[in-house]
Amino acid sequence: MNLHIQFLTLSVMAGSGAFMGILFDVYRVLSGQLRPPRWLVPLLDIGYWMIATLFVFRALLYSNDGQVRMYVFLGLLLGVWLYFRFASRFTVRFVRFCIRTVKALFRFLVKTVEVVFIKPILLLYRLVIVLLGFLWAISIFLGKVVLQLLYPFFALGRFLLRPLLKRLHIPAGWNRVAGWFVRVVQAVKRWLFGKDGQ
Repeated sequence: MNLHIQFLTLSVMAGSGAFMGILFDVYRVLSGQLRPPRWLVPLLDIGYWMIATLFVFRALLYSNDGQVRMYVFLGLLLGVWLYFRFASRFTVRFVRFCIRTVKALFRFLVKTVEVVFIKPILLLYRLVIVLLGFLWAISIFLGKVVLQLLYPFFALGRFLLRPLLKRLHIPAGWNRVAGWFVRVVQAVKRWLFGKDGQ
């Protein structure tokens, strides 16, 4: 293996070590922010090491066809050390900035949906309820007024027709219909005016 390939392998492994450090910082910050369940942490650790191992293996195949030498591990350690010595804090700050940005964007979207859709719908619902209640109150009031106005005519008609109805032979079926109508009118009066019908 010539010197060029060895230098390429050392450089690629150093970059792989830096990538492992970046991936570890991202994983560490996300775990601290999301706080996964305790039972999930070992699985996430295994996932991190699987991704890092696959990446290093692919990089090693690219650089020297997968041949493992001592300088491969030296390159990995060098990349990890250089990353944590000079760039780790910037990665952590950047990841936290991205998390804050995503949270702010999510809050903005939620607020926008609430202002544009939810609040108008709730306001319209309340207006409809108030309008229906107002119309219901008006209809009850008008019904009371109409019954109050018609009640003297009902009483007068019953008084005037009582002698005529006594002289006429009315079938029993019509008597039942008239009784049913009187009971309905009385029930409506009780519902509108109370038990006393006044």
